[in-house]
Amino acid sequence: MKILFLITRSDTIGGAQVHVKDLAKALIHDQTQVVVLTGESGYYNHALSKLKIHNISLESLKRSINLLEDWRTLFEIRKIIRSHQPDLVSTHSSKAGLLGRIACQLEGVPCLFTAHGWAFTQGVPGGKRYLYRSLESLASPLSKLIICVSDYDRHLGIQAGINPDRLVTIHNGMPDIQPKYWADPIGKGTIHLTMIARFDQQKDHMTLLQAIQQIENVHVNLVGDGPSLNNTKALVEQLNIEDKVSFLGFRSDIPEVLAQSQIFALISHWEGFPRTIIEAMRAGLPVVASQVGGVAEAVIDGETGFCVARQDVATLRERLAKLVAEPELRVQMGQAGRRRYEANFTFQRMYDQTCQVYERVLAREGKL
Repeated sequence: MKILFLITRSDTIGGAQVHVKDLAKALIHDQTQVVVLTGESGYYNHALSKLKIHNISLESLKRSINLLEDWRTLFEIRKIIRSHQPDLVSTHSSKAGLLGRIACQLEGVPCLFTAHGWAFTQGVPGGKRYLYRSLESLASPLSKLIICVSDYDRHLGIQAGINPDRLVTIHNGMPDIQPKYWADPIGKGTIHLTMIARFDQQKDHMTLLQAIQQIENVHVNLVGDGPSLNNTKALVEQLNIEDKVSFLGFRSDIPEVLAQSQIFALISHWEGFPRTIIEAMRAGLPVVASQVGGVAEAVIDGETGFCVARQDVATLRERLAKLVAEPELRVQMGQAGRRRYEANFTFQRMYDQTCQVYERVLAREGKL
């Protein structure tokens, strides 16, 4: 079997990029021929090459809409499909998903689209939300099936007019870690709270920082980079909490970072099904997260952590203060999160379900 993955961004390694990388690595191990096609060359291509995953970058494939460049990209995608002759194309992210589906339709190759959180989900600015809702509704017939990473997203797709028979939910999963990377939620002295998130419009670092301003005995580690990093640093100075916050930048050693933490937080305006939450549960950490997208399908409120309404500073402060003050609760919730990871969010479970979808599509096409 030959599979071509297509994803837009390669300048960062977010959830969608990790998803494709992990799938590609496992498929190659199982004797599947894999090519990953990305936008303009970046960190991600280097990471794929280190794993000996064949990858190609298209300089014309960018997030922004440019009709001339997008037409050129469509031509290049079709050219690569004809050259590599994949049995199946798996597209990821909105831009690559749209152009990839059109290219596959023109080339007569079966295509899948994985929605890592719809671009028209609640919390996305209105104009962009309505545009992508229309585009996704029009593009949905071009893919044989659409994989949603949460039931929330599947229902959102149905509300947008997408045929329910084309939508299947497969929750994200992550490979396990060695026990040496399991966290100690009790900790010693100051409690370390970690948030792993790109500094951009989607994430809500402001609400987190306002919430911890009045909490004693807590230090916040912010992992990531992005366009709003400097604004966030300025906010830390404005709130006079420089001694309570560290900016760790982009990190490739996430298990090590989480192993030194006692609480994990993900405060956002919108999400699909965040892989960082799975990483935190895998490490045995209690999770406090904004109740957006499919977050509540991972975090069981009051059991593995707390779900808090979007931009609710007061409730977030209360939940975090409770966890900081109660080590036994941190341990209890962290252990519950670890059990939930083992039962529901392992990589093998996700991989098996994804391969079943591949086989289902290929069987329909007479390629099995």
